[in-house]
Amino acid sequence: MRIAISNFSLADSRYILILYRQSRLEKHGQGDRRMQLGDPITKISGIGEKTAALYHKLNIFTVHDLITHYPRDYEEWRDLVPIGELRANQIHAIRGMIIGAPQTLHIRKNMTITSVRVKDASGACDITYFNMPYMKNMLQTGKQCIFRGRAVLKNNRMVLEQPKIIGPQEFEKNLHRLAPIYPTTKGLSVAAVTKAVRTAVDALSFEEDYIPEFMRHKYGLCNLQSAMLGIHFPANKEELLSARKRLVFEEFLFFIVSVMVLKDMASREVNDCPMMRIDACRDFIEKLPYQLTNAQQRVWAQIEEDMCSAHLMNRLVQGDVGSGKTIVAILAMLMCVMNHAQAAFMAPTEVLAKQHFETISELAEKYNLPFKPVLLTGSLTAREKRRTKESIALGACNVIVGTQALLQDDVDFYNLRLVITDEQHRFGVKQRETLAQKGLQPHILVMSATPIPRTLAIILYGELDISVMDELPANRLPIKNCVVNTDYRKKAYQFIANEVAAGRQAYVICPMVEANEELMGDQPVLENVVDYADRLKKELPSSVRIDYLHGQMKAKAKNYIMEEFASHNIDVLVSTTVIEVGINVPNATVMLVENAERFGLAQLHQLRGRVGRGKEQSYCIFITATGQNDTMERLQVLNKSNDGFFISSEDMRLRGPGDLFGIRQSGQFQFTIGDIYQDAGILQEAQSCAQELYAAYLANGKMPVCEHEAFWAHYDEHVSSDVDFVNI
Repeated sequence: MRIAISNFSLADSRYILILYRQSRLEKHGQGDRRMQLGDPITKISGIGEKTAALYHKLNIFTVHDLITHYPRDYEEWRDLVPIGELRANQIHAIRGMIIGAPQTLHIRKNMTITSVRVKDASGACDITYFNMPYMKNMLQTGKQCIFRGRAVLKNNRMVLEQPKIIGPQEFEKNLHRLAPIYPTTKGLSVAAVTKAVRTAVDALSFEEDYIPEFMRHKYGLCNLQSAMLGIHFPANKEELLSARKRLVFEEFLFFIVSVMVLKDMASREVNDCPMMRIDACRDFIEKLPYQLTNAQQRVWAQIEEDMCSAHLMNRLVQGDVGSGKTIVAILAMLMCVMNHAQAAFMAPTEVLAKQHFETISELAEKYNLPFKPVLLTGSLTAREKRRTKESIALGACNVIVGTQALLQDDVDFYNLRLVITDEQHRFGVKQRETLAQKGLQPHILVMSATPIPRTLAIILYGELDISVMDELPANRLPIKNCVVNTDYRKKAYQFIANEVAAGRQAYVICPMVEANEELMGDQPVLENVVDYADRLKKELPSSVRIDYLHGQMKAKAKNYIMEEFASHNIDVLVSTTVIEVGINVPNATVMLVENAERFGLAQLHQLRGRVGRGKEQSYCIFITATGQNDTMERLQVLNKSNDGFFISSEDMRLRGPGDLFGIRQSGQFQFTIGDIYQDAGILQEAQSCAQELYAAYLANGKMPVCEHEAFWAHYDEHVSSDVDFVNI
C-alpha cells in the first residue's frame, strides 16, 4: 500500500492522475503516444537489454531515472591553444600538422600504443592512443588536424593522450559550450549517456509544469522544460545556474512536503501505554566509572519525558562521534525493558550491528542489566534465523539488534515499544506501516553523528523533535589534523607504515571507485580506490596487508572486508566514502584523504570520525591536489577544530551557489542535485513554498486546490512511494 499524504486517499490521487492523462490524450490525440517518464529505458533508441543492464548498475531503470541522472560536472570547450603553451593535467585543443609516419608498438599481449608527432608554429608534442591501432590509418603525414585531449608530461615531453580528432565545424559549434560529464560505469561512456539523455529530453513533453506559474514567478524559477535543457545541455553558465536552482528547489520542495506528511501522521500517534520512570536507570548512571556530561543528562531527561508522555516519541539525537550517544541509547533500552517491553536497535551494516550487540552484551554482564539480547542479521544460518525469530515472537528476548531486516514481514515482535536507529534508517511511512500492520506503535529514537546547523536541522528533520549533544566527555584525545599538498604524500605513506608497524591500522579515502577515462576539464586527476590500492602495495612494506572497499561491491563482499578490517586482518583499508558509517575500529589511528578538495567540510568531518575511537592518539591527513587559496582556507577549518557543529556552520558560510557541482556532500542527505550547505538559501525558500502548498491543502479539506493539482499528481506518481526518503 502506498500512502501519498495523510487522508489524501489512493482513490483521490489516482482520480487526479486519470484526469491528467485524459487531458494529455485529448491534447495530443489518442494516437500520439509520447514517451512517458515511467517508461523503461529500453524505450530509448539505442538502449537494448544488454545496455540497459549497465544503466541498472547506476540505478537507472526508467526514463525518469535517466533525466534525473544529472551531470556531475561540466567541461567547457575553450579556444585552441598553441602547442608550446600546453599545460600538464589539463584538457586542451590544438591545431597541428602531423610530422613523420605514425608508429604502433606492441608492448605486450593485447596492448598496443600508436603514436605520432604533431607541430605548429610554437612547438611540437606527441599524440598517443592505447589499444587503438586503427588510428594509424587516420594519422596521415602532413595532414592538419584539431586534437582535443588531456596533456601529460612524460620524460620531459608533452603528450596528448587519447585525444579526439575534431572537425573544424564541430569545434566551432561547441566552442565555449558546457559539455555534460555524467557519472558512468564500466562499459558505459559519457558520450553514450549524453546521447540517451538528449534523445529522452527531446522526446518528452514538459508542457505540464507541476510547480504552478505564480510560484515559479514568486521564487524566480524557470519552467520545467528550460530546467531540463539547461541542466543537461546549457549554452552558458547563466543558463546552468537558472536550471540548477529550479531543480534544487524542486527536490527540496518534495522532500519538505514529505517531511510534513510524516509530521502530520506522527502528531496523531497516541502513546496508549506511557512508561513509568525507573530507578534502575538512575542506579546504572551512578555505577558508571565516569560522570555523564551536561549534554548527556539533558538529552536523557528529554527522552525519559517523551517515553512517559501521552504521545509517542519521535526524536533525533544529534552529536559528534564520541559525544556519548550510545550510553543514552542504552538508558532508553533499559527503561523500555524495565517496563516489560522489547527494544530494537537497527544498524546500517551487519558489521556495526554485531559490534552494537557485543557492546550491549558486555554492558549487560558488567552492570547486571536485565537485557536478554539477540542478533538478527542476514548472515545467520536458516536454523539460527528461525530460532532467533521464535525468540523475538515469544518474548524470550527483550533487546533485538540487527539491520533493517528487523522489519521484514516474517519478523513478529512480542511487545516492541522502542526502535533506535541511525540517520541512514530514519522512519518513514513504509516502516511505520510495517509496524502498524503488526499492531505495533513504538517510540522512535534516531541517532545522528552528523551535526547540522539548527536552522537547517529544523527544516530537514521537521517531523522529529531535536536534541543536541554538543559536549564531549573529558580526557578524550583530540584528533591531530594536517592539510597538505601532494608533495607530502611520500611522508604520509611513511607515517602510515610507522603506525602499522606499531600495531595500528589506517584508512585511505579516495573519491572514485575506478579510473574514469572521461576526466573533468581543468580539474586535478581524481584518485580511485582500485588503482590506489595497487599503488599502495608497491609503496608500503610488503608486510602491510592492504585491501579496498567501495559501494559498488556486493553486500556480502563489503561485509567480509569490513569484518576483516575490524578483526585486524587488514592493516590499511582503501575506500570510498562508504565507510562514512557502518564500521567501528578503535585500533584505526590514521586517516588519509586524497582529493580532499572534492568533499564538503561536514562530510570530511564525518569521515574523520572513523578514527579517534580508541585510547591511542589519532591523526587525519587531508591531501589536496589544488593549491588555490579558497580551497586551502576551507580545508584549514578542519585543522582548527574538531567541533562538528562549528565545522558545518563554517561549511555553510564558506560555500555558495557559485560552486555548482564542485563539491558534493553525502551521508544521510544524499540529494540527487541539492546540497544542504551550498543551497541553504534555496532550502529555506522551498520550505516557505511547501508551507504554502500544505496550508492550502489543509484548508481545502485535505484535498489539492485546483492550481496545485499538477504538483500533487506528480508527488503521488513519482515521490509518495519514497515518502520515507528522509533517508535520502
